[in-house]
Amino acid sequence: MSGNKEEEDPRINGIKTKIRVVPDFPKKGIMFQDITTVLLDPKAFKDTIDLFVERYRDKNISVVAGIEARGFLFGPPIALAIGAKFVPLRKPKKLPGETIFEEYELEYGNDRLEMHVGAVEVGERTLIVDDLIATGGTLCAAINLLERVGAEVVECACVIELPELQGKQRLKGKPLCMLVEYR
Repeated sequence: MSGNKEEEDPRINGIKTKIRVVPDFPKKGIMFQDITTVLLDPKAFKDTIDLFVERYRDKNISVVAGIEARGFLFGPPIALAIGAKFVPLRKPKKLPGETIFEEYELEYGNDRLEMHVGAVEVGERTLIVDDLIATGGTLCAAINLLERVGAEVVECACVIELPELQGKQRLKGKPLCMLVEYR
């Protein structure tokens, strides 16, 4: 597991073998890393959650913020297991009530993440969860949004990193823990 100097856990190879690579999706030239096949394998899914829980159990995390949509698959079980609340970071106009937002640029336009006002309080130790880090734009927006309300972002956790896209460099110095690296 990247983010520490320990030897690689044998569960990581099991997870890696369950990730399906779909060529030319969603557009030509993209090698899409599909984690839905991890979810189809109960052992691989459990191992994924367990590896993150083992890492964060004793770090006094009070908030797990999951990025829509695949961060919603991994974030809630991690939050439950470590005794933290889960805060969804959603695409525009998906949350009822008052929200705050952070806009960010994509390769093909702009997007934004929204969060309920009051979901995170000043000083809360926060973990951000998503399935994959590519260019880092979405994770960077999540960090900005959470820090704007006073959260202490402890780390970002992703199942997959695409290191050639250098997303880790955009994370404002925040550590990244990822299980599988695809080159």
